[in-house]
Amino acid sequence: MKDQFIVSGGARLQGTVKVDGAKNSVLKLMAAALLAEGTTTLTNCPKILDVPLMRKVLEGLGCSVEIDGHTVQITTPATLHSNADFDAVRQFRASVCVLGPLTARCGHAKVALPGGDAIGSRPLDMHQSGLEKMGASTRIEHGAVVAEADQLHGANIKLDFPSVGATENILTAAVLADGETQLHNAAREPEIVDLCTMLKEMGADISGEGTSTITIRGVDKLQPTEHEVIGDRIVAGTWAYAAVMTRGDITVGGIAPKHLHLPLEKLKSAGADIEDYVNGFRVRMDRRPTAVDYQTLPYPGFPTDLQPIAIGLSAVAEGTSIITENVFESRFRFVDEMLRLGADAQVDGHHVVIRGQERLSSTHVWSSDIRAGAGLVLSALCADETTTVHDVFHIDRGYPNFVENLQALGATIERTQEEELY
Repeated sequence: MKDQFIVSGGARLQGTVKVDGAKNSVLKLMAAALLAEGTTTLTNCPKILDVPLMRKVLEGLGCSVEIDGHTVQITTPATLHSNADFDAVRQFRASVCVLGPLTARCGHAKVALPGGDAIGSRPLDMHQSGLEKMGASTRIEHGAVVAEADQLHGANIKLDFPSVGATENILTAAVLADGETQLHNAAREPEIVDLCTMLKEMGADISGEGTSTITIRGVDKLQPTEHEVIGDRIVAGTWAYAAVMTRGDITVGGIAPKHLHLPLEKLKSAGADIEDYVNGFRVRMDRRPTAVDYQTLPYPGFPTDLQPIAIGLSAVAEGTSIITENVFESRFRFVDEMLRLGADAQVDGHHVVIRGQERLSSTHVWSSDIRAGAGLVLSALCADETTTVHDVFHIDRGYPNFVENLQALGATIERTQEEELY
């Protein structure tokens, strides 16, 4: 039976919340453990559904994986299996990040084309092209991407778009390649920097991370390490926007404020009072927010993962907002659910125009992806009565203890099981 959330509107959220490690980092770090024989330990890992899903993928490749609270230990054997099977991979997109490490370690990788959120097409063209420039042959065969290489070599690679996934797979392949690889138009996200930090702790020779050009000089061998996962900037941003939407006062810990510079600046423009700390920030709002325009772009631009949350804020802001989606073409599916909540929104191509209202109207809504689900819950807190949010397993994939944290901040929300309909 599926879980659902019952959310009562009208709460003012206030208090303190600490974010765990980043979902968009921990899964890639787990995959990077494939590069070194022995036991790699990751700390500050989030308790989300995708972590045990990645454990299943790694165990299918021959690893032993133990999860103890916020710590994940991955023991990688000398000889790996190179086939990431369909059943394990199809459930979430991040599983494709084993492609680079397997190609580098085994000279062969077969990774089922992954599933995940319904937010638009995310082809593997740039992943394959990067590996091919390093000497691999690749193909799509029977629903899987296959890469083969006797020995990868350094290459000069330029991405058509600063894809996070392609940057990660090229990085994790290049660290064991013969010679130097220069990756141009690379993704600059903090999660990329976190991956490079761990790879360097393992003995990789990398420079330029955090910029658009990353240089990787291949080494013969890497060793396991212990690494602390960086805080989740998307979860932290969700709590920041929740404070403004509910005219509340929330202190968020466990995150570097610089990783959310632009989203927090947008909240300041909406009228919020924000204080930065060494490892967190405080967001206070005592009036209705002012409408602000957004356009999603690769980091350091406004993150596409916060776009549904920004739509939720715009729906209750004073004035009209225009939100432009430049990364994933299907992310505006979320707007259909906001219309159920009474939002005044109109989609025009990759733009949505939202005229804010004082309060939304409660109803039944359905999550289509992780961030859409979180956006619907926060929007339900701004509705007049009680809203039921369905398909909340999406939210569990990205937000640890979501209900418990909301309850601690003063929200009236409960998790229940949906009744089966026949």
